[in-house]
Amino acid sequence: MLEIYGRPNSLNVRKVLWLCEEIGLPYQRSDWGRDHKPTTDPEFMQLSIFGVVPVVVDDGFVLRESNAILRYLCSRHGRTDLYPADLKARAVIEQWMDYANTDMGTGMRPVFQGKVLGMKPHDLPEMVAWGAADWNKQMGRVDAYLQKAGPYLAGPSFTLADIPAGLMIHRWMVLDFDKPKLPALRAYYERLGEREGFRKHGCNGMP
Repeated sequence: MLEIYGRPNSLNVRKVLWLCEEIGLPYQRSDWGRDHKPTTDPEFMQLSIFGVVPVVVDDGFVLRESNAILRYLCSRHGRTDLYPADLKARAVIEQWMDYANTDMGTGMRPVFQGKVLGMKPHDLPEMVAWGAADWNKQMGRVDAYLQKAGPYLAGPSFTLADIPAGLMIHRWMVLDFDKPKLPALRAYYERLGEREGFRKHGCNGMP
């Protein structure tokens, strides 16, 4: 059985949990990270010296980095509906996965880590303000894209592209700060809310 190391309130761990729901994959999860067992513990460091969650163990194979885990699990279980074999279709999905981890997440960190968690130095007012403006700009770009494309990020059906971005969009939706009204983004968010995996691990009361 797949073993998942990581706390359930981690956005990156929730990506993996959501995918497991989508593909009906059983797993065992143990709590590691903030407010749980520290990732500096020798037991965890034997799995990954990088000290971040999630880490998975699949039949003795150890893998870190959430997006790499998503791609691996889809390929391992033959889910070409979520992660196609076609090179161009796969590249479109991967560009959204990378965007969610980079540009979409850059502004999120000062807002969440600074404004919500009070982590230094992200809690400086100027950093929070910059983060909110940048995050809003990225969400505006996604909204503009969805007005012309969709209904999902990589086309007409749900794919791996929607998991990292969907969780980032959820956090933007529920955190309390000034943000524009983006109707296409809201419709996409509500569309994701029809999926059991997203309700269980995305819009489940956690930001």
